Amino acid sequence: MAGRRARGPLQRVQRRSRELREQVEALRAESAAAAPGQREPLRLRCTQLKELVEENTKALHALKKADEPAPVGNYSQRKEEEEKLLLRLSQQLQKLLLVLDQDNVTKNYPGGEGHQKSPHAEEGNEEEEESEDEESEEEDTEEEEDEEKLLDDPNVRECVTVGNFDAQQEGDLTFVKGEILLIHDKKEDGWWVAENSKGERGLVPRTYLAVPKEEEESQEESEEHLEVVDETADGTEIKKRTDSHWNAVRAIAENDTVEVLTTSGAVPAGFRPSMLFQLLEEGEEFRASYYLQPKLTPSQLAFKDLVWNSERNTIHARPTRVSLIVTLCSCKMIPLPGSGVRVLSRHVRLCLFDGSRVLSNIHTVRATWLPKNPQTWTFSPRVMGILPSLLDGDCFVRSSSLSPDIGILFELGITYKCNSTGERGELSCGWAFLKLFTSSGIPVPSKMHELVLSGGTPYERGVEVDPSISRRAGSGVFQQFMSLRKQPVLLVKVKSPSVHSKDILNFLPETLVGGMCYIHLLVFYRQILGDALLKDRMSMQSTDLICNPVLATFPQLLDQPDLMDALRSAWADKERTLKRIEKRDQEFLKSAFVLVYHDSVLPLLCSTFLPSYRWAEEEVELSRWKVIHDFLKRSQEKDGALEYLLSSENTHRAFDISELAYDFLGEVRENNPGE
Repeated sequence: MAGRRARGPLQRVQRRSRELREQVEALRAESAAAAPGQREPLRLRCTQLKELVEENTKALHALKKADEPAPVGNYSQRKEEEEKLLLRLSQQLQKLLLVLDQDNVTKNYPGGEGHQKSPHAEEGNEEEEESEDEESEEEDTEEEEDEEKLLDDPNVRECVTVGNFDAQQEGDLTFVKGEILLIHDKKEDGWWVAENSKGERGLVPRTYLAVPKEEEESQEESEEHLEVVDETADGTEIKKRTDSHWNAVRAIAENDTVEVLTTSGAVPAGFRPSMLFQLLEEGEEFRASYYLQPKLTPSQLAFKDLVWNSERNTIHARPTRVSLIVTLCSCKMIPLPGSGVRVLSRHVRLCLFDGSRVLSNIHTVRATWLPKNPQTWTFSPRVMGILPSLLDGDCFVRSSSLSPDIGILFELGITYKCNSTGERGELSCGWAFLKLFTSSGIPVPSKMHELVLSGGTPYERGVEVDPSISRRAGSGVFQQFMSLRKQPVLLVKVKSPSVHSKDILNFLPETLVGGMCYIHLLVFYRQILGDALLKDRMSMQSTDLICNPVLATFPQLLDQPDLMDALRSAWADKERTLKRIEKRDQEFLKSAFVLVYHDSVLPLLCSTFLPSYRWAEEEVELSRWKVIHDFLKRSQEKDGALEYLLSSENTHRAFDISELAYDFLGEVRENNPGE
C-alpha cells in the first residue's frame, strides 16, 4: 500500500476535475444572483473555466495505463467516466455562456434598455457593418420602447396574449395564445388583474401580453421590424416580445426543458433542476456504494475506519461525532406541476452538507401520496416484511466531520415526463437545511422539526418555492399568517439512536447515510470486509485481488434497492429458522449470510432475465420485481440456487472476473479533509 502514497496521472486529472466542478457550481450560483450589469466578469470567468476544462480533457486523452506508478483497477472504465464528467462540465459552461451573454443580445436582437455594443462585439465586426446594424437597431429599439410604454399606459385596457399560460395557483387566470384580455389593474409586480371574454377574472403575467396591432398593418412592415406575426381565428395579429430578456429566455429554453416548463407556467418559478440528482449522475463519488468502502489514513499506509479488534475477533466499533436517526414524516403544501407534466416519482434526497459542499453520499426516500391530496407526501415510519426499502422513512446519519456548519440537506424532488415530447427529467420542488450544531457546539435537540422549504438551489438565497403565495397575501396580519400556513414545509423527527442501535451503527463507516431497514446487512458486509483485509490477508503489504463474490458485488445492491430488498427478504426467512444459540454465534451468522447471499442476489446480478435498473420507470420496476420474486420462490423450494444456475432454461451474462475478485486497491477511499 506504500505505492499509493504518490498520486498517479489519472488521479491528478480526477482531482483537477473535482476542483473544476466545484468552481463551475460556484460560478452557476453567482450567475443566478447576478444583475444583468454584473455579468461581464462572470462571463470572462466562464470562458476561462471552459478553457481549463478543455485542457484537462486533453490531458485525460493523453493518459496511458502504463504511465501509472501502481496498478489501477478498472482503468478504462474510470477514464471513460472522467471523460463523461468533463464533457458534462463543458456543456454546463456552454449553456451558462448563453445566460451570461444576454447583456449583449442587443447586437443580434432589438430591445433592451439601449443599443450599444460591447467591446467584444466590436472586435469581431467591420466598421461598415457596425454602422448599418446601429441604424437598424435604433429603429427597432425605438419601436420596442414605444410598445412597452403603450402597454404600461393606464388608458390601454385591451391586450392580446402571446403564449399559453396555465394557472399556477388559485386566483390565476388560464389563457391560450391569441386571447384578448381586458386589464382592470396593472400591478407594479408584473401580475395584472385581467378579464377574459367569458367574464372570468384572475392574475396574469405581464410578459405574456402585448398591444393588439391594427389589421391593416402589412406583413412587409412586420418583417422589416423583425416581428413574428401569427393570425388567430378572429384575424387579430400578435407581435411576439422581442426585448433582450425574452430572447435570452427563448435561447436557453430551446436547450433546456426546465426553462420551457417554467416559462410556460407548467411548474412554479421556484422549481429548479435537481442538484443532488445531477451529482448522483456525474459518477460514483456521491453514491452509498462508494462510502461503504474502507477509508485510508492520510499516510495511505493503513485503513482509518476499519481497524481489527483482536480481543473480540472482529472489527473495532467506531463512535462518530454525528450519529442520529432521522425520520421523514411528511411534506405539506407542495405545489403541483401543470397538466402537461406527468409525475413519475415523488421523493426526498438527503445528505450531509456544510453550506458549500456535500459531505456524504446522497440517500433517496420515495414518498407516497393520495390522489385526493397530492400536495401532501407521506413516508413509511418503519419498513418491515415485503415493503420496499425505498419507502423507509427511518434513516441513519453518520459523520466524523468537525465542520461547525455541518447539517442535513433535504431536497424534495419529482421525476417527470412531458406529455407532449416524452422527455424525462428531475426537478427540485424545494429544499431545507437542518444545522446539527449551534454556534456554541450544542447538538440539535431530539424533537420534531418543521422545516420551511426554500426554492431555487441551496446556493441561492431568498427564492420562494412558489412566489405567487406571497404575492397573493394582503398587508393585514391575518392575511400574512394565512400565507405562512400555505408555505411548503417538511416535517422530520431527529433523535439519538438507542444503545442497541448505536452499537450496530458504530460498525459502519464513519461517513454514511442510509435506511435503517437494511443496516444489519451493511454490518455483515463490513465484518466480512474486515476478515478479508485485516485478519486473513497473508501480508499487509499485499495488493493482490481477493477472491470473494460478496465483497466484489455487494456494493451494487445499494444502487439497486429492489435487489437489497431481495437479500433482506431471504435473510429474514433464514433468521426464522435459526436457533437462539446460533444467533449469538457471530462466525456462524457470517457463514450463513454468505450462503444466503449466494442463493439469492448473486445469481440475479448475472441473469439475462433481469432488466437493467432504471429509476422511476414503473414497467421496468414491475418486470424486475417479478423476476426477483419468481427466483426467490424457486430458490426456496429447491433449497438453494444451484438448480437454477445449472438449468438450461436460464441464461446468464458472460463471466467476468469482477464478479469474484475484490480489488480493494481500486476501491478504497483516500482521506478527505472535508469529511
